[in-house]
Amino acid sequence: MTIELWKNVDRHYKELILPHDERFDRIEESVRKAGLPEIAISAPYGRLMEILIKTAGIRRVLEIGTLGGYSTAWLARGLPPEGTLISLEIDPERAKLARNNLENFDFKNQIEIRVGNALQLMEEMAQSHQETFDLIFIDGNKSQYPEYLELSLPLSRPGTLIIADNVIKHGQVVNQIIKTPDQKGVVKFHKMVASNPHLEGSVIQTVGQKGHDGLAFIRVKETLSSQ
Repeated sequence: MTIELWKNVDRHYKELILPHDERFDRIEESVRKAGLPEIAISAPYGRLMEILIKTAGIRRVLEIGTLGGYSTAWLARGLPPEGTLISLEIDPERAKLARNNLENFDFKNQIEIRVGNALQLMEEMAQSHQETFDLIFIDGNKSQYPEYLELSLPLSRPGTLIIADNVIKHGQVVNQIIKTPDQKGVVKFHKMVASNPHLEGSVIQTVGQKGHDGLAFIRVKETLSSQ
């Protein structure tokens, strides 16, 4: 099994099952032209989250990490007309690129991209008693995943779904020698989920165009305010 085979399988099902939308192709091309890392989720991942949002009746989404707006568009596609999505991006240029890309879609005023450090922005939302979210998608700085998780809880309600991307890192999470800040952050993130009695979670390994990686799915059973 090689990454080329994984890519080919991804490509096969993308062409077979997913409706082609050249607007997503334009987002990918804009990211390449801007010289940004091509680290957005794959189309099958995006379609999965769109389906989850539609099936679960999710109305409010928080995204941590916008990049060029690729995952943002997939998340927003699942929302009902009254749904809203807030995406947090630390880089003003990336936020500008994402806004331009998302103008090609008919999302109207459903999407708000907030620029700044996600940890600070999330803390401000919690302090201002921001309305809770039904889904929180974590796809920012991997070394800060523990902090993202901690700050997600005040912004959650019982039943909120938290999805975290890139939590396998080519199997490095089980490496006996955890070296990088990203590895340490992801390992600590998993331990926090496992030790928190108010959370229940699972991790799905994936292979595809992004190599060997995975997603964490976490359900908030109860919050401090609900106890």
